[in-house]
Order: sequence, then C-alpha cells, then structure tokens
Amino acid sequence: MTDQPHNPLHGLTLEAILTKLVERHGWEALGERIRIRCFTHDPTIKSSLAFLRRNPWARQKIESWYLYDLRRGYGGA
Repeated sequence: MTDQPHNPLHGLTLEAILTKLVERHGWEALGERIRIRCFTHDPTIKSSLAFLRRNPWARQKIESWYLYDLRRGYGGA
C-alpha cells in the first residue's frame, strides 16, 4: 500500500464523504448541483452509495465537491 500524505481523500470512505456533504448542504443541494435521481427522489445514503460505486463519473463529482469544500474552509471529515 502506498502512503499518500498529500491526498486529502486518503483514508476517507465514500460513505464518510457523502455523509459530510449531506450534513453540510442537504439532499436538495446535492440534487440541484449533481442531477442524479438518487439525490432527488427519496434519497438515502445506502442507495446513493450504490449508484456512486457503479458510476465513477458521479463519484468523481462528489469527491471534487468535497475537495472544493475543504479549500473553502469547511474542514475535514
């Protein structure tokens, strides 16, 4: 396993990232910013994780938003 001391996502699970974004912004904001059904119709962490794990493009959008929040000073997970 390779150390990644400068990677802010290292050691974070997708679930932790998604949970933090939902806590900060809410499902409605996620659905407005990233137009995917799992955020706009009866959203749950479980269903959203399943979708994000099957669709790398969507996971990348979530990770990018999380990194953007970090740069804006929202803090870590």
